[in-house]
Amino acid sequence: MLFRFDANQEYQLQAIAAVVDLFEGQMRVEKDLSFELGATFPAVPNRLELDEAAVLANLQKVQVVNGLKPDERLELIEESIEAVSGPKQARFGNFSVEMETGTGKTYVYIRTALELYHRYGMRKFVVVVPSVAIREGVLKTFEVTRTHLRDLYQNVPYRFSVYDSASLAQVRQFAVSDSVEFMVMTIDSFNKTSNVIRQSRDQLSGEVPLHMIQAARPILILDEPQNMESELSVRSLAALDPLFALRYSATHRNPYNLVHRLTPFEAYRQGLVKRIEVAGVEQIDDANLPYLRLEGIRTEKTRLSARIAVQRLMADKSVKEKVLTVRPDDNLKELTGRDDYAGFAVDEITSRYVRFGNGIELKPGESQGADREAIFAAQIEDTIKEHFRKQRRLRDKGIKVLSLFFIDRVDNYQSENGVIRRLFNQTFERLKAEHPDWRDTKVEDVQAAYFAQRRHRGGDIELQDSTSGRSKADEEAYDLIMKDKESLLSFPLPEDSEEARRRKQVSFIFSHSALREGWDNPNVFQICTLNQTASEIKKRQEVGRGVRLAVNQAGERVRDEDVNVLTVVANESYEKYVASLQRETEEEYGKDGLPPKPPNARRRTVAKLRKAHMLKPEFKELWEQIKHKTRYSVGIDTERLISEVVAELDQVVIRRPRIAITKVELKAEKVGQGDEFRSLVTSGAQTLVDLSGRYPLPNLVAKMSELLEGMTPPVRMTRGTLLAVLRRTAQKQAAVDNPHEFATVAVRIIMARLADMLVAGIKYLKDGTWYDMKLFYDDEEVAAWEDNTVPAGESSLYDRVVFESDIERKFAEDLDGMDQVKLYVKLPKWFKVQTPVGEYNPDWAIVWESRDSTGEPTADPRLYLVRETKDPGWPAHARQEEVRKVRCGEAHFKHALGVDYDVVSTANQLPRK
Repeated sequence: MLFRFDANQEYQLQAIAAVVDLFEGQMRVEKDLSFELGATFPAVPNRLELDEAAVLANLQKVQVVNGLKPDERLELIEESIEAVSGPKQARFGNFSVEMETGTGKTYVYIRTALELYHRYGMRKFVVVVPSVAIREGVLKTFEVTRTHLRDLYQNVPYRFSVYDSASLAQVRQFAVSDSVEFMVMTIDSFNKTSNVIRQSRDQLSGEVPLHMIQAARPILILDEPQNMESELSVRSLAALDPLFALRYSATHRNPYNLVHRLTPFEAYRQGLVKRIEVAGVEQIDDANLPYLRLEGIRTEKTRLSARIAVQRLMADKSVKEKVLTVRPDDNLKELTGRDDYAGFAVDEITSRYVRFGNGIELKPGESQGADREAIFAAQIEDTIKEHFRKQRRLRDKGIKVLSLFFIDRVDNYQSENGVIRRLFNQTFERLKAEHPDWRDTKVEDVQAAYFAQRRHRGGDIELQDSTSGRSKADEEAYDLIMKDKESLLSFPLPEDSEEARRRKQVSFIFSHSALREGWDNPNVFQICTLNQTASEIKKRQEVGRGVRLAVNQAGERVRDEDVNVLTVVANESYEKYVASLQRETEEEYGKDGLPPKPPNARRRTVAKLRKAHMLKPEFKELWEQIKHKTRYSVGIDTERLISEVVAELDQVVIRRPRIAITKVELKAEKVGQGDEFRSLVTSGAQTLVDLSGRYPLPNLVAKMSELLEGMTPPVRMTRGTLLAVLRRTAQKQAAVDNPHEFATVAVRIIMARLADMLVAGIKYLKDGTWYDMKLFYDDEEVAAWEDNTVPAGESSLYDRVVFESDIERKFAEDLDGMDQVKLYVKLPKWFKVQTPVGEYNPDWAIVWESRDSTGEPTADPRLYLVRETKDPGWPAHARQEEVRKVRCGEAHFKHALGVDYDVVSTANQLPRK
């Protein structure tokens, strides 16, 4: 399998531009071999000639463009570090990109780095990760995007490697190479004085590897930086003496100078991630067995107490789970009012366990009784059944289904008679007999597990490779899960070797919190949380492992909403799980960033087609009006384009090229009692040298044309149009002083104005084809959830309306209450209008009866309407792509088909004729 990537996804291009535009005005730096003061080795470093005031101005401009509140200052990190010339002060800016999990964060930052090279000549990048899982995910992205990115960037030479203390020649390569270099490092590889990277090495002629990295002035790319926020980590990052740091995460703890944000709501609304449904599992109406769960132990002045979950008899004679605080000598039989707890008197409480009079001990997080196993069994059975159901439905689409099980105690799976492994094996063997596709499959062939050692240190999280000391089978499972994503996504083929076939059969993955960040797989369709207590890991991090859009056997993303549904089988009630998930999201993004509440997987339903409605004359006429497909042509007013580009270009400040020269004063300091001295940097002063006119003036028309053709998709513009821009602009001196920056700015303005004109000048004509009404019979029953549907009145084509927002729900309910509405339909997903910015699926088609002032139908009573439902004032806060699609929809319906089209927020805005 070869993964296929779309280079033109607008949300990714916006994230890339947000970073690249931070350095507008920076001259492109070609390779510049130099020696760091006091060093015996050369380096090709990154350079940034803009001062902090210029970067801050660019930052504020980028934030306004991306709808963010402008920051008043740069978020700088300053730390004293040890360099080759002695102690010095590291000082660098930090810029954050927030992207919802599953939307291509790693792909975006690799492309961003290549754009920084393309535009400014920046070429040294260190990707810092907090864990093995994240490191492997990053390396996998580098591997699978290699061909795609080299095609996209005209075979630009770039290399990526993992920092390896046993191969220090790579550090020298990183420093002296004039190619684009990526070095991937875990924070643990350079955060201690004992790390090899900080020691003088014979392999490097006595040089310190860290000093070589410093000499390259790397740009740091921090993947999941919220796990690298401790003082130790900050000092360690500063020790690399970076030019600046780029921070990428879905859950920033400290969003330094945020430049781009893609919220969960936006990702959901744009269809960039799977929709989520939750199947809660909890034991109710079964109080036959005593159940205990030790929630925690706390110190109370001079003694200890424990919080224990029990099943307590209530006043109404029902039994409910309650958490009690108990102390030595407390009797659970008395506290619960139930004889089932006879013998459970608290005998001893220590900091590590609680012991009862009957000899039973519980550690924090442990539970007692058959309830735990019963809940595990129910979750596992639900997950396997759902897996079989989805795989049967998706096999013809070339999609292999995966299920991921999160557990919090490794022994529950790893030990010989671990409860989770035992229950899975028993349940799989029982259920597979009902499914011919699985009947001959061995249970041991479909499962694999990865567990890592996990510990907290300061404000950081360490996840260490667990393969050390384990069997060959464990190592193979690690390689399969962490590195061989293609096998996990592929069906076995007859020509496969036995080894390849065995690897491809794996469909069920078991892990713990090691996979909460940094690893995901697009074909995870079920996540089962097999924890002994409600998981303390954030729900968003759990579901993030499976929200990426699915991939078929051709390596292509599948964008079908009916396919992209992630089922979470939770070890708590639906209400509890969803409340926690929504609360976490709202805490991060506020109510505006909150996606719709995930529906209850146990309340699935279908919207049924009312076939008799399709025979009604009003529906036949409605369909006759709106069914036609069209083709579009675009007319560009060249004179207007030139005028608008020149007007905007003349307002831009294009800085003169310059180079910074830093003067330093050195002092020699004696070290110890011997003859050893070291140099100290004690002060510094910086001056700027103007470089205007020192470079040959390129052919600006050719340069602008080259930049336009390098866009995705490429844009071809006539020489005469570009020459007209040059002749009319007042920025002629800027074009002479800094031709590269002038060309870059001019092309950016041309692209923005051109996008608006494409839509403004679009014309649609019928192409002689249409959507056949019979397509509705393929959608006789539309799968949905009760939470996302509303029962529909007799005027609806379906007996239920599937909605995606409260505005749509209210609109449908109001349509049912209007007697002028004779028929309406929420248009199906296959009903699309082609536009230059992607396909557009309108919301509603309505048959409306027009009436006069007395309430009687007019002479020509029927109006055929198409309506789009949006928030009030939507264009102001909507994505430009969305606005442009709606404008194209208006041109298609109004001008080509003669159908009344409008954007509304409520049904009260329908015509009152």
